[in-house]
Order: sequence, then structure tokens, then C-alpha cells
Amino acid sequence: MALIVHKYGGTSMGSTDRIRNVAKRVAKWARAGHQMVVVPSAMSGETNRLLGLAKELSPASSSPELMRELDMIAATGEQVSVGLLAIALQAEGLEAVSYTGWQVPVQTDSSHTKARIESIDDAKVRADLAAGKVVVIAGFQGVDEEQNITTLGRGGSDTSAVAIAAAMKADECLIYTDVDGVYTTDPRIVPEARRLHTISFEEMLEMASLGSKILQIRSVEFAGKYRVPLRVLSSFTPWDIDITEEAKSGTLISFEEDEKMEQAVVSGIAFNRDEAKVTLLGVPDKPGIAFQILGPVAEANIDIDVIIQNVSQDGKTDFSFTVHRNDYARTMELLQNTVGPATNAAKVMGDPRICKVSIVGIGMRSHVGVASKMFRALSEEGINIQMISTSEIKTSVVIDEKYMELAVRALHKAFDLDQEVAA
Repeated sequence: MALIVHKYGGTSMGSTDRIRNVAKRVAKWARAGHQMVVVPSAMSGETNRLLGLAKELSPASSSPELMRELDMIAATGEQVSVGLLAIALQAEGLEAVSYTGWQVPVQTDSSHTKARIESIDDAKVRADLAAGKVVVIAGFQGVDEEQNITTLGRGGSDTSAVAIAAAMKADECLIYTDVDGVYTTDPRIVPEARRLHTISFEEMLEMASLGSKILQIRSVEFAGKYRVPLRVLSSFTPWDIDITEEAKSGTLISFEEDEKMEQAVVSGIAFNRDEAKVTLLGVPDKPGIAFQILGPVAEANIDIDVIIQNVSQDGKTDFSFTVHRNDYARTMELLQNTVGPATNAAKVMGDPRICKVSIVGIGMRSHVGVASKMFRALSEEGINIQMISTSEIKTSVVIDEKYMELAVRALHKAFDLDQEVAA
């Protein structure tokens, strides 16, 4: 008997018919002798609907008090899902019980709308599993030390599922989505994109952080840190597919030392449209200037991505960095009103119409000339590179957003990602 965690996304829970199919699939696994914990998302579109109501009432505010209430509202979407799924499982003849995040409890910090999980008390869940019940736990949510309901940010149900799997030392965590695995890039942009049978945690972490929407980045961090076997597969295959076949489908997110890992120099192309660039011109080139600029940005809870500081001229330098496009207006306001005057910057500039395109692959560690091949492919398409960021297993470029799809297609072709890799 294995302990298995299933996670189902919003499209999988989008109607009562789909919820019935989820229940039948879970029941199949339970009847095969497995202990089952299920983490569903809110029904498709429900979280947006709920937050839209809040925005109608308070379109401009972002006060801490408002953020608390947004979490209170958003968490109800998952509460409905777990109750409905538990009812559907009971209709299948199984004993099932549902819990919200605060009932488990899933303990988080107090960063409303993007809280981080600190601990999970699994005693209640283990007791139910021992009693033969299927346990359905609301994803995306938890509770802070003041007993306020918190949410984990978009895609947070992935993180909930992996964290629960880690806390309970589950044998495997299966992430059911509306796609049948992880692809070399988005098939909607490159029809020749190929599904990967395996991908390393390191590569998946980079892909998630660079814009791939398959998994939330924190879920991959949890899985890698606690070595939770993770598989991404489709919830739209027939629920009565043979369980042995289902258990081997999709994409296995594994460890680099796995001898079966596909040995490609580049495994995938990631991209992110949600980028914006800000620049401070003519700031003093002196020790501590980066902290003077980025410290206030971090204190405002704004995530920073690519950073470039230019060569000093006459004791002055230009400093550029990228942020999420949702944070662009807030960042520009902070720089213009606070950081710019404090650092004696000559000018603050911004561009919300950029994107980031990245190549990712553990094979880049042992191959030279990968970055130059990337730059040549972009040059041949007339695409100008504004910023560059590298690590051992990825190279990212910031470019004008209108060239994003062209860049992705060019790089996918340049690195032969439509070709199957020999096992």
C-alpha cells in the first residue's frame, strides 16, 4: 500500500461532471489499495470571479487590511471544491472527508495573497487515512499564527499538494492538469513542441521560475528539497485507464543523477510575457548604491528578476532591473518619489512592453558555445537583446515583447528540440 497525493487543477474541477470524473479516478486508485490524499483547486474561473467582486468594491486600495480580506474571500473557492469532491467520492461508495487549510492546519507566514508554508500538522490526516478514508484538503490556503486565513498566490494548490506530500512522506505526488506533461515549449506557439518523458528538478525549477505555467515555482522547490517524486499528467484521459499505464504517463520530474534522464544540451524554452523593465540613469557609482536602490523595493515586497549595472563613467552609472508587470506602476512610483531622489538619480525610465525568453538544460554545464548559438539564432531573426542573465543551466534574454513568439520558434528550431532524444 502506497500513500499517494493527487492534485487537480481548476479545469479538472470545472463542472459537476468533471468532479464526478475526478472522484471516479481517485476511487480507482483507492480501490487498488492506496491511501489517497487529494488537493483540488477552486472550480475554473471561480477565484477570478470572487476577486473581481472585491475589486468592484475597492478598485485601487492595496492596504494590509484589504489584503487580509482578499484572502478570506479567495479561500472560499477551494472550500467549495473540497466539499463537492468529498460528496462525489461518497457517492462512489468511499468514505471521504474534506478539510480547509486552516483545519489541517497548514501553518503559513502572514504575507497575505502570497504566503509561504512553514509547517503542516498531519496528525488528523493520518488518523483518517488509517481509518480507511480518502482525505480531501483545500489547496492554495493556510492560516498564520494570528489565525488569519492566508493564500499562497496563483498556482498555490500545487505548492499545497507537494508540501503535504513532503510532510507525509508520500510515495508520489501526481499533478493532474489540462496538459499531458511538460513540453519543450508551449505547443500553442510551437506546434512541433515535444513532451518530455523526464526532466530534472533543477530544469523544472528554472522552467517554472522563467515563465513556464505548468507548475508553481514553490511547488518544485518543495519537491526538490524534500525529494518528493513528482509527476505531471493529464486529467482528461479516461478515468478508467489502466492504473499501471496511468502511473507511467505524463512527465516524471526526477533527479539529475537518474540514469534514464534524457541527455539533451537544452531541454526546453521558457518565456514570460509578464515582465517590465525599470532604469535609474546617472546614479552615483559608489559602494552600497545597489542596496540603496533595491532595499526599498524589497521592503515593498516587490520581486526583482534580472539586474544590470552599467560601467561607470565620470562617477555615474545606470542601473536597470526587471519586475513583474503587475508591480510595474508601484515600482515606478517608488523610484520616482523615493529611491530616485534619495540616490540623486538623473532620471527614472520604465518599459512595460518587454518579455523574457530563456533556454534551459543541465547539458549546458558540459557544453560550450550554447549561449553564442542562442544569440546567433536571435540575431538572424533581427531580434535585439536588451538584457542577459545566465546560470549554470540557463541563459535568459530580455527582448521587446512583440518578438517573443518569433524568438521562441527560432530557438526551438536552433536547438533541435522537435527531435526525440535517444534514451
